[in-house]
Amino acid sequence: MNSQEQDRIKTLLREALPPIEDSAGPARDLWPGLLRRMDAQPAAHSGWLWFDCALAVGLVAMIAVFPASIPVILYYL
Repeated sequence: MNSQEQDRIKTLLREALPPIEDSAGPARDLWPGLLRRMDAQPAAHSGWLWFDCALAVGLVAMIAVFPASIPVILYYL
């Protein structure tokens, strides 16, 4: 690649990409808005749902049918 091609690529990149500012962050603080949204929504059910119970039953059944899988399950916990 010669210097003319490098200069052309530099020029094309400068035209294609916008300049990066020093303060490249959000224009305002997003945390208060998030807290308002969390307070506005009703609290989710904190107890065990049916899916959690189904996963627990499946895990116990898998251990009962395949006892050799216990070390694998303990490894992933």
